[in-house]
Amino acid sequence: MSAREYPGRWWHMLEDGRMQCDLCPRDCRLHEGQRGACFVRQRIGGEMVLTTYGRSSGFCIDPVEKKPLNHFYPGSSILSFGTAGCNLACKFCQNWDISKSREMDTLMDQASPEAIAQAAAANGCKSVAFTYNDPVIFAEYAMDVADACHARDIKAVAVTAGYMHDQPRREFYTKMDAANVDLKAFTDEFYFKLCGARLKPVLDTLVYLKHETDVWFEITTLLIPGKNDSSEEILAESRWIMKELGPDVPLHFTAFHPDYKMDDLPPTPPATLTRARKIALDEGLHYVYTGNVHDETGGSTCCSGCGAPLIVRDWYRIDDYRVTPDGKCPDCGAAVAGRFETFKRAFGPRRIPIAINRTHAV
Repeated sequence: MSAREYPGRWWHMLEDGRMQCDLCPRDCRLHEGQRGACFVRQRIGGEMVLTTYGRSSGFCIDPVEKKPLNHFYPGSSILSFGTAGCNLACKFCQNWDISKSREMDTLMDQASPEAIAQAAAANGCKSVAFTYNDPVIFAEYAMDVADACHARDIKAVAVTAGYMHDQPRREFYTKMDAANVDLKAFTDEFYFKLCGARLKPVLDTLVYLKHETDVWFEITTLLIPGKNDSSEEILAESRWIMKELGPDVPLHFTAFHPDYKMDDLPPTPPATLTRARKIALDEGLHYVYTGNVHDETGGSTCCSGCGAPLIVRDWYRIDDYRVTPDGKCPDCGAAVAGRFETFKRAFGPRRIPIAINRTHAV
């Protein structure tokens, strides 16, 4: 079956003859031949088709901390890939050449779910990540890859904006072991003006993950100067997380770099990240990190009980690791939230592009 023939899920017909996509809150309504806002879900012959099934913009092996996930088998390697398109329209997108692509020749590599799982196993990867663009829009492909990975005891990780409807959300996360969810800001105005979306569906995803699944998840907020970096907004976000999700969900504040349609703004000053981290810690969150900067203090994991440094990091490099295999502080015995195992050595900060064996291609 070619990618163009792969049937998409989550849609219904309207009385006026259009087809409504029920995957995300955009609710795209399509005439024959039209594509949704994500560009990769298309109505063909009275059916929804996922045009990017089995096709990728490339494969790389990364440290899991790059996703970023600091509490999901720290130091392990993860096979990362994405496709093309996106269901958000972020003006500050850091991967705009992939997520905003309208050229299918951007998708250079082809691979079946089984080939991806085999490549992850052959390269010693603990997990496979759906990333670079949002896996929500290629959910069927991601779910099939997750099944193939689980057959080889390899974990599945979604790096996502969390913008999807309830029913597909439930089916999608049944297949996922971990996620990093971008909480891009804490105002609906930001989401509407800069992302073409709304805040509430993202918050709904976070609450669902916490209270209705066993998926390990962490949150990332990219702080953009003058847009979402005020102390008031950071305080509101931190208080919401504390109240609705609890103190043990890791929160990453990461630095913005000018890109795409917002290249006229300055990069995020490190002091902004430090300020945000302090606000969140003062509100009671146990694990708050700074990202996209060299900051050993902001990148390290400390015990929520005694405060001892447990995982010392500089960017994606681990310089010291003291968490016990069962996820506890060796000094006071307090539990460290997350997923842990016996630590041998860190994969390191490097990124390694790989090619998938085309004999297994779709």
